Amino acid sequence: MASKTQSLKFKRTVNAPPAEVYRMFTNSTALREWLCDAAQADPRKGGRVHFWWNVGYYTTGEYAAFVPDKKVAFTWRGQGDPDVTSVQVSLATKDGNTRVTLTHADVGAGKAWAATVQGFQHEWTKNLENLQSVLETGHDLRFTLRPLLGVSGIEELNPKTAAKLGVPVSEGIRLDGVVDGLGAQAAGLQKDDVLVSFGRKKVAGWGSVVGVLQTHRAGDEVKVIFYRGGEKRTTMLKLSPRPMPEVPATAEALAEAVRKQYGDLDAELAQCFDGVSEDETARRPASGEWSAKEIVAHLIIGERDTHAWIADLIGGQERWTDSFIGNDLSRHRATAAIYATLPALLEERKRNEAETVAMLAALPAEFVARKGSYWRLGYSQLSLADHTREHFGQIRAAIEAASKQ
Repeated sequence: MASKTQSLKFKRTVNAPPAEVYRMFTNSTALREWLCDAAQADPRKGGRVHFWWNVGYYTTGEYAAFVPDKKVAFTWRGQGDPDVTSVQVSLATKDGNTRVTLTHADVGAGKAWAATVQGFQHEWTKNLENLQSVLETGHDLRFTLRPLLGVSGIEELNPKTAAKLGVPVSEGIRLDGVVDGLGAQAAGLQKDDVLVSFGRKKVAGWGSVVGVLQTHRAGDEVKVIFYRGGEKRTTMLKLSPRPMPEVPATAEALAEAVRKQYGDLDAELAQCFDGVSEDETARRPASGEWSAKEIVAHLIIGERDTHAWIADLIGGQERWTDSFIGNDLSRHRATAAIYATLPALLEERKRNEAETVAMLAALPAEFVARKGSYWRLGYSQLSLADHTREHFGQIRAAIEAASKQ
């Protein structure tokens, strides 16, 4: 006798056309903007579908049915789930809105399925709320409600870094620094501390930390276990609120806001080099560390990568990496070598900034209408100033070290 199964049904009314809602279930970039942290989607019958979350859970399957702007269905083979299930999404127009009915079917019953059923109920309710927010406002609630750790940068631990720092672990994340006034600094964390547990979860990489942050709100306290050199330490960290810049409604206004931000940052960057010799900008503080010119090269490379990311977003085919890529020193040194002088590097940075502004001003109207993608792009561009200023501090430190050599 076949085991009994059940269907879990969820409904949500969204103020968006059916075609926009349909795209949110059939495009990989759109799926990332409300449902998961990485996605692959081949929207044809029998085509693959794969979702992955920072917490480590993933599901894979294939598309089973399509009725454009009305229906989509796919199988669901979730990590740790007792068996294969299926998802069907039906869309209906009502009073100018779209009524979304999602049915997660073929779900088993009994003790073996209890945790899976609870997970499906919680996650689909939360995710459909986020779907509505992304379509109506552009805001990804997983991000806008997510608190800040308060660090200026991270590096996923590798054997070379572990040996250099003298830490007796092979997995974790190394902190590049902490931001003044935020939770990490208040908890006593410092540059080169290695986090190995966050919120009682093992830290295998930055995704582990993001997964914990997505389940908390500003003001929550989480337990952090870390190494400072060979010493294992524990602290409680109070999560900080996330500042949210206002994203302009039009591409032209966004481009102008970013252009002004670049102007302010370029003026600050130029001040970093007042009275500094060309030789000092080229000296590395220590083996394996960046010179001031190589840090400028890093800023240039960041702009070039932004151009590629904008093109990915417009095309709806965003690239994904299996882990945090980090910074390839050979790439930075190559850029610094080609633009051999500091004035040439600073000019190349301005050219790349101008190209970013031009790309923003030329965003297609249909892309701007995709509120989730447009908001994510705008927020990203308007939130770069603090991180860039962290690099200015790095430049000043490199110059100071070079002047003492």
